[in-house]
Amino acid sequence: MPKAPTELADEVREKVTDKKSYLGVIDRLNKASVEKHWEAYADIPWDDPEFQVDKNDPRWILPATDRLGETAWYQAQPPEIQAQIGLWRVATAMKIGLQFENLLKRGLLNYAYRLPNGRPEFRYVYHETTEECHHGMMFQEFVNRTKMPIRGMPRSLSLIAQAAPWIPLVSTEMFFIFVLGGEDPIDYVQRKHLKSGHIKHPLEETIMRIHIAEEARHISFARHYLRHRVPNMTPMARRVLGIATPIVLGIMARIMLSPPGPMVRHFNIPKDVVRQAFKSETAQTEISNSVAKIRDLMAELGVIGPVAKRLWKAFGIWDEPKKRRAAATPKAA
Repeated sequence: MPKAPTELADEVREKVTDKKSYLGVIDRLNKASVEKHWEAYADIPWDDPEFQVDKNDPRWILPATDRLGETAWYQAQPPEIQAQIGLWRVATAMKIGLQFENLLKRGLLNYAYRLPNGRPEFRYVYHETTEECHHGMMFQEFVNRTKMPIRGMPRSLSLIAQAAPWIPLVSTEMFFIFVLGGEDPIDYVQRKHLKSGHIKHPLEETIMRIHIAEEARHISFARHYLRHRVPNMTPMARRVLGIATPIVLGIMARIMLSPPGPMVRHFNIPKDVVRQAFKSETAQTEISNSVAKIRDLMAELGVIGPVAKRLWKAFGIWDEPKKRRAAATPKAA
């Protein structure tokens, strides 16, 4: 089983202060992708009896600390229904994850298509695309083994999302905001679940550890790319980025963390239970916390102006940034 990615988590926090340090980060990420990577069908023991997926397995039951798991309605359900709801939640997160990563891969390749010869980002982007392909395969294999009618993103949203791969042709900075908007909330939740010890099934844990380890590199690249590029954007482009960011994050964090509609309908979960579990003040705080790192980064880069700040608050994802870079950057209008 892959070990906890502590050294890769440290990489995410590294600072980029000039072009030389930015290129150094890319070199280290490329090296890490060669030395530490996993393949969906070589590094996961799918045929191990302990890794088999049974929808009634009590290891899928949500813990009492889970927002839905703590409700009286959920605790009153038979154990097999509790397990099926827990498994549906896990499988839906993986389905949405592979759909997002499908959009991400297409966008990354559109970005790489126009890179000049000799650009170090090209190699890294292909490393990331390869890793995301394996993530998609392991996520879909897991979903297939549940034998549940998992749909992932709502159809209307999936249709709109088809525009995402073309964002790099307009703004690479906005594209990497989109990347972080999909990766950071899931990374936040997965790390929290592993730390809490409530992941009981070895297949889920193995997939989660692989994903965290490699996503640390992907998140690291996106953050360093933004640190390298945003300070050199025009004032108007910075203003647009500052306004668009909370809109993208406000929508994406809720997609990643909200209850899947088909699950609610399939198990006839009452509306008041859904409100109690996913629309409470605690749930809203969880959504805000899941984008905290991106919010701090945007503050560090000086792109949260008065209008942008109102949008962060309107989407319920605002909190005062914890850290600001010592070196001053141009303030947003």
